[in-house]
Amino acid sequence: MSDIINGLPNICGLEKKVVPTKAQQAKRYYSTISNLNFSKIDSSFGIALHMHQPSIPASSDDIRSSQIISNLQHMFEHQGMGDNHNASVFMQCYKRLSWIIPNLMSQGKNPRVMLDYSGNLFWGLRQMENGSALEELKRLACDPKFYITTEWLGTMWSHAVASSTPVPDLKLQIMAWRNHFASIFGEEAVMRVKGFSAPEMHLPIHPDVCYEYIKALKECGYSWLMVQEHSVENLDGSSLRRQHFPHRLVARNSEGKTEEIVVLVKTQGSDTKLVAQMQPYYEAKTIQRQDYAGKNIPGFVAQIGDGENGGVMMNEFPPGFDQAFQQIGYEGTVSLSGSEYLEFLQDNGVQESNFIAIQPVSQNRIWKEIDGKYAKGAADKAIDQIKTKDHGYNLDKGSWTSDRSWVKGYDSVLDPINQLSAEFHKKFDSVEIDPNDGKYREALLYLLLSQTSCFRYWGTGIWTEYAKEICRRGMEALKK
Repeated sequence: MSDIINGLPNICGLEKKVVPTKAQQAKRYYSTISNLNFSKIDSSFGIALHMHQPSIPASSDDIRSSQIISNLQHMFEHQGMGDNHNASVFMQCYKRLSWIIPNLMSQGKNPRVMLDYSGNLFWGLRQMENGSALEELKRLACDPKFYITTEWLGTMWSHAVASSTPVPDLKLQIMAWRNHFASIFGEEAVMRVKGFSAPEMHLPIHPDVCYEYIKALKECGYSWLMVQEHSVENLDGSSLRRQHFPHRLVARNSEGKTEEIVVLVKTQGSDTKLVAQMQPYYEAKTIQRQDYAGKNIPGFVAQIGDGENGGVMMNEFPPGFDQAFQQIGYEGTVSLSGSEYLEFLQDNGVQESNFIAIQPVSQNRIWKEIDGKYAKGAADKAIDQIKTKDHGYNLDKGSWTSDRSWVKGYDSVLDPINQLSAEFHKKFDSVEIDPNDGKYREALLYLLLSQTSCFRYWGTGIWTEYAKEICRRGMEALKK
C-alpha cells in the first residue's frame, strides 16, 4: 500500500478497510496495554498537538501552471519572506516527538501525547526530504513499544471548518483522512484512531449541519470528539459545570432526529502557551476523584494547541514537556490519552448513557422557538425568528474563538467552492464510483483542497487567489 498514487495522495479506495466494525470499535486498544492502575489515579490530563500546513499552487510566476506543494516547502524556497526563516524549525516540530517520547521512556518515564496532523501536512511531508518525517513518525504510530504513549486523532483531511464546508463533503473530508492515514501507517494503526480533533476546534451550531457532522463522524468509526468549552452548553442553555468529565453531545436536527457522541471538553485559555508550559498537568494536580455518572472517578483536564506555531511552542515545549514528565509517576496525577481515559471508564463500569447531555452553544434558543414542532426547515425558520428579535444573534461562536466567522465576507471564495461541490456531486452521486479511478481521485483532491480554512483565515489577497485557482483546477478535472 502506498500513500502516493500516480503523484496524488491516497485519499480514497480503502473505505471498507478503514471503518471499524462494531466489534473493532468496541475493542479496548489502550487500557488493556496501559501500565497504569486506574484505581490509583487521583486525577489526569491529556495534551494534544495540532499540526497543519496548507497545500498551495505556489509560484513566483503563474499559479495557474504551478505544482501543488506544501506551504512549508514554499517557506523553505523563499526564506526571505515574512517568517519563512522558521521553516526548518517547523520541520523539526513535526518530527521531534519521534525522539522525545523514546528518550523519556528510556529514562523510565511514562509520557503521553495526542497528535492531530492534517492530511495536507501528511502529503506535504511525503513530498519533502523523501518523506523522512513520516518514516520517523511511524515509530509512534506502529511500534507496540510506543503507540500506548501516542494517540493519533482524526481530523478533516484538508483542515476544513465544518460550518463553511458543504454538508455533502463533510464525510468525504473525514473519510479521506482515514484513507490517507491508513496508507501511511497501516490498517491496524487506523483502527486505534478513535478520537476526532476538529479544525479550529469548530462545532457547527446550526442543528441540521451539526446533526450531519456527528452522523458522519460516527459512520466513519469515531467514538469521541474534543470540543471547546464555550462552544457547548447544557440542554437548558446554561454553561458547563463539570468540564473535567466526559459529556454526551446530542445533535438534533429540524425533524427531531438525533445522533450522539462522547465528548472530552477542552477548557478555555491561550491554547499554545498552556500546552507548551504543560498547564493541564498543573491544573490536574488541583483536582481529585469525584462522583460522576454513578461512579467515583478521576477527572480529565484536556488541552490542545498548535504544535509548531509561535516561539513559546517552538522553544518552550520540549523542556516543559520533559520537566513535567520527570515529575509524573504511575499514580496520583498522571497523563492519559483521551481513548485510554475513556476505555478505563468503560472497564470500571461507567456507562456513557449516564454522561451529562449537552448541545452546541446557542441551540437552546432555537429549540425554544421550535417548541417541539419538528419539520424540515424548522431550524432555519427559528433562526430567522430569533434574528428579528435579536440582531446580534449569530452562529459563529462554535470555534476556538467566538469573534471569527468562517463565512461572512468570503463570498468570493465560498461561491466557487460551493459551485465546485455542486458540480462534483452532480457528476458522481448518480453513478457507481470506482474510488481507485485516477480521474475521480484528482477531482476529489481539488474538492478537498478548496475547503482548506487557511484560504479564509489569512484574509483576501494571495490566499483567496490560491483557493480560486484550486477551484478552477477542480472544475477542469470534472470535465475529463
